[in-house]
Amino acid sequence: MNNKNIQKLSVFLTGLMQRVADNKDYFKKITAAYKSGTKDYYAIIVLESAKMKLSFNGIIEILEINCIATKLSKFAEAYDAVLVTYEERGTTIVIEADNKNVKMKTKEAAIESADKPQNIEKSQSVASHLGNREYFVKVGQADELLKEIGILGSNGKIKNNMIRKYNQIDHFVELVRDILVEVSEKQQAITVLDCGCGKSYLTFVLNYYIKEVLKKPCYFIGLDYSNNVIEESKRMADSLGYKNMEFKVTDIRDYCANRSIDLVISLHACDTATDEAIALAVNNNVQAMVMVPCCHKELLSQYSFRPFDQILKQGILKARMADIMTDGMRALLLESLGYKISMVEYISPLETPKNLMIRAEKVNSPNTRALEEYQQIKKMLDVQPTLERLINK
Repeated sequence: MNNKNIQKLSVFLTGLMQRVADNKDYFKKITAAYKSGTKDYYAIIVLESAKMKLSFNGIIEILEINCIATKLSKFAEAYDAVLVTYEERGTTIVIEADNKNVKMKTKEAAIESADKPQNIEKSQSVASHLGNREYFVKVGQADELLKEIGILGSNGKIKNNMIRKYNQIDHFVELVRDILVEVSEKQQAITVLDCGCGKSYLTFVLNYYIKEVLKKPCYFIGLDYSNNVIEESKRMADSLGYKNMEFKVTDIRDYCANRSIDLVISLHACDTATDEAIALAVNNNVQAMVMVPCCHKELLSQYSFRPFDQILKQGILKARMADIMTDGMRALLLESLGYKISMVEYISPLETPKNLMIRAEKVNSPNTRALEEYQQIKKMLDVQPTLERLINK
């Protein structure tokens, strides 16, 4: 290649290397195919820690990121043309250079806007109890993710025994999408903390959706007291190349955030573990939280309400009333702290009775009236909710 076009190539490559430095968590690899006559010679560059591993013509070198542009441009002097392909999650950039021209183009991953309806083809046999609906994490676009979390089979179709799970995780994205968009408009990057992450299905799905659909930088932290599920989550993150994730074996109460958190999520954390997740969010001044509580044991053993004694003598009714009061008091306390609250049914009660989703966004200053109402209800029911004690005053 002539010197003029090699210089142009070097400028483009320098820009790519800056992109690598800025997007290490999402970078996959660079491939350079050098052409001489009818033969191609391939260079492959991957990231190892803070440096880059370059393999070319049987030789492996470990180089600083800012040295790669010079190295690849130097190689081009001995060839007729080069095709450089830069890959990161959701985006591919291609540089074509020869003696006539140097041009660069960007290929976004084939992901359509979530605002456009797109039904899964009937041939994929996805008959959902949610009916015909728009999918936010689509088969054909999120196949790598869906296969890794066990939703998609090797034949490219949703597994019959995973249809419900697929609908659940996709519906979760649908219910939190507005919050994600609002947070992303205020923050350059979104940091999400998953309390009691378990196998981290929702964490991986949200990671995919924020980075590859919303095109927003993000970082995820998963907490769980089980070493086994944390190790499995780490394995899955490595398999997917999701380097913008960390997983910790810890009790929620013991976790101390070392970075700003934008969204806290918790799915089916038992009893007061949901309170621990809410308190962690409040104490870290988190902008938004999404909670799907599980069992409610604490207030069941505490509360009494004399006007309803004859009704509540039926244990099942007393338990259901405890569920309602627990989440209602959680919501009222959050309102007193300036959060806007909405509650929705996450999935069908035919799947599980623990299907209430609490969505909270910090939008106001503290609300003294809501606090007074909370205190009155607490006195009337003679209860001492854990959440109040966990929140730093």
